[in-house]
Amino acid sequence: MNCVDYLFENTYSFKKDLIIGTQETISYELIFQKALCLACFLNQKIGTGKSIPLVSQNSSFFIIAYLGILKSGNICIPLNPSIEQNNFDFILDKTKSEIGFISDLAKKKLDISIDFYSESNLSSILTLTPKINSFKNDFDGNQTGEIIFTSGSTAKPKGVMLTHNNIIANTESIIQYLNLNEDDKIMVILPFFYCYGLSLLHTHIRVGGQLLINNNFIFLASTIKSLNDYRCTGFAGVPSHFQILLRKTELFKKTVFPNLRYVTQAGGKLQNAFIIEFAESFPSINFFVMYGQTEATARLSYLQPALLKSKLGSLGKGIPGVELKVVDYKGNMVRPGKIGEIIAKGKNVMLGYFDEPKESSKTIRNGWLYTGDLATIDVDGYIFLTARKKEIIKVGGKRVSPKEIEGVIVMIPGVIDCSVVAIEDEILAEAIKATVVISEIENNINEETIRSFCSTKLSNYKIPTIIEIKKVITISATGKKTFVN
Repeated sequence: MNCVDYLFENTYSFKKDLIIGTQETISYELIFQKALCLACFLNQKIGTGKSIPLVSQNSSFFIIAYLGILKSGNICIPLNPSIEQNNFDFILDKTKSEIGFISDLAKKKLDISIDFYSESNLSSILTLTPKINSFKNDFDGNQTGEIIFTSGSTAKPKGVMLTHNNIIANTESIIQYLNLNEDDKIMVILPFFYCYGLSLLHTHIRVGGQLLINNNFIFLASTIKSLNDYRCTGFAGVPSHFQILLRKTELFKKTVFPNLRYVTQAGGKLQNAFIIEFAESFPSINFFVMYGQTEATARLSYLQPALLKSKLGSLGKGIPGVELKVVDYKGNMVRPGKIGEIIAKGKNVMLGYFDEPKESSKTIRNGWLYTGDLATIDVDGYIFLTARKKEIIKVGGKRVSPKEIEGVIVMIPGVIDCSVVAIEDEILAEAIKATVVISEIENNINEETIRSFCSTKLSNYKIPTIIEIKKVITISATGKKTFVN
């Protein structure tokens, strides 16, 4: 089954708006019809099975192009509109892309060597009458539907190939454990070029919910107000979003959200101090801690909100349809309390890396996805993330997890964020550096107070050698942190 047919199976004729807000609104019916028109155009122009980059901020343009590409049987490559020119050129060359969809805003920043369509000329395409069936029963769901490329910050980007069946399986699982329905409205601050953001699009189209697109999370007062003005029932964010909301402004914790039923957190480990702070501030809002990877379409596990305190720090268990294990280097399941690697099996696991057979065979072995994440498991089978293999710091031969140190430092009132990394050291080989972001109005936190607090919670060798204090944190579109003085 084509995943677009699955997503719109029950909602294609809805008159209600899929996108709500002041920027733009558009109905389910109109979105679906425009996607069909675009699919028809692409079939006539290039056929099927071709790679088509999509470079755009969250908008109706992105949604129509994305759905149209998938419906046509071609392969969508969603890309960050702030992508570097060299990475953009690399991806175009690697995928042999000939045409693309690039927003008016994104095209100003890129030297584009292929034919492309933007908002300004998309309307002429959409005047075509669809010449394809709305739904097809003979579509092979194992076809690649999209390729999501990694950021490429330390190496050339790798393309994760996700099939139509991957998207369907993950969407079905997420709807089930979040108990989503057509009354749900979610504020979308996560970009659609990111698998977490795409999962919000997929799930809400399937159930007939609504999307409030917010491309300006940085304006916190407006973001908080919009959650209530539009009666949002859901909010999804990565750790930095929750850290900023909880400690950057007092307004968030002072606001009552009568319609907000749940929030979800993924995209990295949120330290326990912030989880406790949210739960105590908003006891009636269900907080879902989740874990996933692009290689798993989006989601692998979740922790039930009722277990948030009793299993604090856990990423939970596998979502419906996903089996998770924590194994040693021989592939045997570890005993409770021992550290191993998380592996996963399910219909949401990627086809492989595009044009990377060796990397694919390293990551998927005997049908299991090897995540590269280290974790422990308790006697009840709940998984607790420790670190990624490459993150472990060796201080004088002793293994140190940055997450443990970060978790201690963010317990200090007034600390918004902490990032711990290894630096070279002539004696110890590696030493510890902590970059600490504090509130702009905080004047009582310095290197000495941080070290003093750490000494009450950590062994001496885990106390950072270098502590750098910042007062401003900015985040990228996906919520990744960049520090500014």
